[in-house]
Amino acid sequence: MIFRKILYFTVFLSVALFSVRSLDAQDIRAHEQRKAQLEKDIELIDRQLSENRTQSRSLLSRLTLIRTQISNRNALLAESNRMIRKYSDEIYLSQLQINRLNARIDTLTVHYEKLVRSAYKNRDAKVWYMYILASDNLGQAFRRYSYFKNLSSEMRRQADDIVRAREELQEKKAGLQAMKADAEKVRAEREKELSSLNAEKARSEKLVAQLRRSRGRYEKELAAKRKEINALNREIERLIAEAMKSGGKGKPAEIDYALDAEFSKNKGKLPWPVEGVVVDRFGQHYHPVFTRVKLPFNNGISIAVAAGARVRAVFDGVVKQIVVMPGYNQCVLVQHGNWFSFYCKLQNTTVKAGDKVRTGQVIGTVDTINGDTQLHFQIWQKQTPQNPELWLRKK
Repeated sequence: MIFRKILYFTVFLSVALFSVRSLDAQDIRAHEQRKAQLEKDIELIDRQLSENRTQSRSLLSRLTLIRTQISNRNALLAESNRMIRKYSDEIYLSQLQINRLNARIDTLTVHYEKLVRSAYKNRDAKVWYMYILASDNLGQAFRRYSYFKNLSSEMRRQADDIVRAREELQEKKAGLQAMKADAEKVRAEREKELSSLNAEKARSEKLVAQLRRSRGRYEKELAAKRKEINALNREIERLIAEAMKSGGKGKPAEIDYALDAEFSKNKGKLPWPVEGVVVDRFGQHYHPVFTRVKLPFNNGISIAVAAGARVRAVFDGVVKQIVVMPGYNQCVLVQHGNWFSFYCKLQNTTVKAGDKVRTGQVIGTVDTINGDTQLHFQIWQKQTPQNPELWLRKK
């Protein structure tokens, strides 16, 4: 009976240790990946802010970058806090296991002492032989013989297993405490960075106050920007309409329906055209300072990237047109059946109209315009703009 209990306990302990260890590894790996991505985004925005400070004429652009940075830092802080709570919970569970193991070892020690005393009292070999010979049948005699033969080694093996398990738990506890200390350190560092960023935001808002005092000049700048956006929207609508009826003599173009269907299946799975941070999202937005001022509808997203970042096609397709637009520099339109992807603010391109492109193929590099290095990216289904973030894979 005693050995059956020991066996059950050892199996239970092994399963518990395996579950906690697997959960730790998975959670820590996910945490490290998320942390690395956020830190990479923060570093990129830091560079953009540094360049923007000296080159950009747009206070709105700078404020947008700062608010994106604050959001990233808050996410990083929340991730650190989540892991700290996770570490604390697992330290607590590990301590409970250690306590239970110690109690079990105490119980086993008592049983071992009883067995040792019993064996000492009956140390005469004749007594053992008589006990075996007194068996009711051959099977019982064999079991008694095996019991006496394996008693010492089995007890020793079980005790060694429990000692090893206790050492493993102790090591795990020490490891969790070390990770908790690391997480606390990360949180302290991020809180400092967030404090610095809030100070920088306060300085920027002083500049915004100047903008408030010169609203007339800002409204002229906004009107110019709205003109650029409207011109871009009209041009892409024209290009798509032309692509849809380019079969000659007004006939509809031949559509690659297989490619069209494949593109449709890949919603939420498309690769990112560049590696960077989304700083301007799809849809209708209001000005962050003049909150009643409606900004032009954004048919795509703007992605802040490192200088010289290479732009890649998000799916197989055909380059329909390359145009140059005020405020957006070079733009590339790629057709994927009834779907279109549009890449703007390029410094140069590596493709030309009529070229077939493959997923991931480089089509150009991002330009730096007024201190901002950002790719403007759109996805359309025929003449209806789509939210690109719903089509691109999650980071």
